[in-house]
This record gives sequence, structure tokens and C-alpha cells, in this order.
Amino acid sequence: MASLKQTLTTLIPSLIIILSTLVLIVDSSSTPSTYYNKVLNPIDSCWRSKSNWASNRQALADCAVGFGKNAIGGKYGSIYVVTDPSDNPETPKPGTLRYGAIQDKPLWITFARSMVIELGNELMVNSYKTIDGRGVKVEIANGPCITLQYVKHVIIHGISVHDCKPGNSGIVRNSPTHMGHRRGSDGDGIDIFASSDIWVDHCYLARCTDGLIDVIHASTSITISNNYFTQHDKVMLFGHEDNNLEDKSIKVTVVFNHFGPGLVQRMPRVRLGYAHVANNRYEQWEMYAIGGSANPTIFSEGNYFMAPNNPGIKQVTKRETSGWNNWKWRSSRDKFFNGAYFVPSGYGSCAPGYTGAQSFPVADGAMAPALTANAGPLSCTANKPC
Repeated sequence: MASLKQTLTTLIPSLIIILSTLVLIVDSSSTPSTYYNKVLNPIDSCWRSKSNWASNRQALADCAVGFGKNAIGGKYGSIYVVTDPSDNPETPKPGTLRYGAIQDKPLWITFARSMVIELGNELMVNSYKTIDGRGVKVEIANGPCITLQYVKHVIIHGISVHDCKPGNSGIVRNSPTHMGHRRGSDGDGIDIFASSDIWVDHCYLARCTDGLIDVIHASTSITISNNYFTQHDKVMLFGHEDNNLEDKSIKVTVVFNHFGPGLVQRMPRVRLGYAHVANNRYEQWEMYAIGGSANPTIFSEGNYFMAPNNPGIKQVTKRETSGWNNWKWRSSRDKFFNGAYFVPSGYGSCAPGYTGAQSFPVADGAMAPALTANAGPLSCTANKPC
């Protein structure tokens, strides 16, 4: 019985792909990339085909997969509309992003129009918040960016985070009743610190002073999906330091992302914790794609790796320390091009061990370009499928 169950688990994703391809042949109105993205990408198929998405925004909270599946954000709160792109880190005005983000109650934050928000200092997002940029173009840029610290249940969806700068030492408010002295942020795009149940989806991230996304200090239950990363050195760091043993609890799903041109390394770099890296597209890294130290576990599944033309930079993986032969790093159904190769290590299973609700079918790596064709913020119009 166990072997039959295992066989079915292996075959079902392939059967879904075959059946969906047959449907595509019949439905010639859909391009392959759009069709696969909406049907075989279970996050997008959950909401993008619904014309009422704008009047039922909070349904998005049911659409995550992987370790961040339970991130509900502001699902059970009111809609808060950002009307003012200005920012005051100490005394934020109603109508600004910061005013909504620091509230103690759950909120689903939307935007009245397209805007560029240049923050005066790092944005401290409180628990049970969704930042939802669908329907407009929202950029957080050219200043300090987003910090999630000691919070839970946050969704960040459909915004651009780029050209982030270090924050200054100073007073920053993180709730209606509390503000504290910050020593200055590092210039990350999104810094996730000692937080859980976090989902970052359909965002654009580029050109920050430090990392684009950091997951550190025992942050866990996180999904990073459908994002477009470009023009940056150190893309994603999971784990603060090799001796920071609390980071063994880190669990992150990295799925359906497009790692575009101009990226150097850390897609991701993992210390101590666990990363399931699935159905992503990688374009010509300049140093390596997936790396780590301090005995992390990494399962690379169904990814598309296009190596750079440089003959000395073909390896997908990089271990930062010696003694890695027993680290569990696996590659399954990945596709490698232009000489790319993955160096596996360790023994035994490194499957993610998802619950039934967290699990999702992973397609063969050859389909990753189609599955990630709509990575980054979407151009959505109310009363139409997105």
C-alpha cells in the first residue's frame, strides 16, 4: 500500500501536466505561458481567473502554498486604502502606508492610485497585515524599505521594492501605542526577522544596498513565490550566522520565481535551516545560484537553470564551508542548460514534509519558464480576470 501511494504521488503531477496540455490544444484562445501559469501554478489558478478579484480581495489569503500556506495577513480585517504617498516614521498620518501598516488590528491594505513611496525610515509592519498592490502600480523605492520583526501573518503582494537604502538611526513607530529607537536598517528590500507565517508574492525586487529578501533569527513558515528578481548581488539570505543555532527552525518555500538577468549569488543562500526551491527559472547567475553553509537542507525540484557563458561559472551550487559531504542537498527533475550542473550531497530523504494543505504539484523543470512567465506585479483591471 505504501509503495502504491508513493507511485501515485509521483505520477499525479505528470498526469496533471498531460491533461492540461490536452486542454490547451482544444482551447487555442490561451497562450501556453498564460495557460500554464494560471492552471498549473496553483497560486495563480486560485484567484487570477476570477473577474470579481477586486471586490473579493481577501480571497487571496487562501491561495498560498508551501510553508507559508497559513499566512492569512489581513483576511479578517477591514480594507484600508492608502491615499497619501508621504511618510513620517514617528507620527504617520491617516491615509499613508505606514499608518495602516502599524495598526494593531488586522487590515487589508490597498492603494487608491499608482504611487511611488519613498520612506523616511524602515517600514515596521505589524502582524495580520496584507499589502496588496493589485490594480495599480506601487513602488517602495529610493529609501529604507520593509521590516517584519517579531510579527506573524503578513502578506506582501503585487508591489515593486527597489533601490532600497540603509535606514538612519532614529525613532520609528511600530504600533499606535509604541515607537522605539532604531539603530538603522541595512538596506534590505524585505527584512524578515524572528517572524512567522509570511507570504511574499508577485513582487518586483531589484538593486538594494544589502539583500533583496532576508529571512533570519528563526523566522519560519514562509513562502516566496511568483516574484521577479533582477540586477542585484546578494539576492536572498536564509539564516543570520553559522553559529546562530535558532535558525535551524527556518523553513522557506521558494516557488514560481523568475531570477532574471544581472543577479550574482544567493538564490537563496541557506544557513542551518530548510529550503524547498521548486519550479523557478534561473538566468545566468554571475557567481552561483543556490548556496549555503552550516549544514542546511536544500531540495531543488523542477527548476530551470541556464548557466552563464563564462566557462568557469557553470555550477548551480556553492558550499561556503568544508565538511559538506553529509549535507542533504538534492536535485529532482531540474533541467540544466548551457553546461549548468548541480552537485548533490548527503543521504536520506530531504522532502519538505508538507501537510496536505501546504503541498502542491511540482512540474518538470522544462515547464518553469511558462510557469514563471507572469512573475512580478501583474497588470490587473477590476471586473476582469487578472
